[in-house]
Amino acid sequence: MNFYGKRVLFIGAHPDDIELGCGALIHQIVRKTDILCVTLSDNQKNPLLTNLVQEHYRSMSVLGVPREQVVLGPFTTRIFPDSRQEILEYFLKLRRDFAPDLIFVHSRADVHQDHNTITEEALRAFRGITVLGYDVVRSSYGFFPHFIVEVSEEDVNKKIEALAQYETYRDKYYFNRELTRSIMIRHGALGEVPFAEGFDILRIVGTFGLE
Repeated sequence: MNFYGKRVLFIGAHPDDIELGCGALIHQIVRKTDILCVTLSDNQKNPLLTNLVQEHYRSMSVLGVPREQVVLGPFTTRIFPDSRQEILEYFLKLRRDFAPDLIFVHSRADVHQDHNTITEEALRAFRGITVLGYDVVRSSYGFFPHFIVEVSEEDVNKKIEALAQYETYRDKYYFNRELTRSIMIRHGALGEVPFAEGFDILRIVGTFGLE
């Protein structure tokens, strides 16, 4: 799949999700295509997470994503299932306003209630558009990538640097730089390349061309 010139929408439930699942890919394509990164909750109802929004903006900046291409939505963490209709309508507006060619959301293997809610609603809202699922290691069970995207070592290092902006989560095992690197080495091995990010295929819409 050629990402060049596509309008690519990355959707996450919480700050850090998109970077954990797609950070290296974002760094690779951000200057070559039109992307929008939308996170549905800012997590600001938790008093322990007051720095998270600025950490998210800094993280995205490390990946090369301009502030105007980073959106934080209005939904409340942990109760996304109670807001299904509102999330669906939010996505339908995104579809009208951004008109994406390709969408990345949480993997279907993800058991977090917010994560799997937005994946289900994205599949409804973006019918007729390719949708790929990314892995957030702490909440995915049985994830196996069937869509492999090669990334460079620079992309890998930028993803690690981006995640390091989250001082709030610096002691969390899933922010360990060696774990992050090893996941991309493992996905690379599946594609017989040094490094890759891996995704599951939720829907692919394509045409058979002669060029």
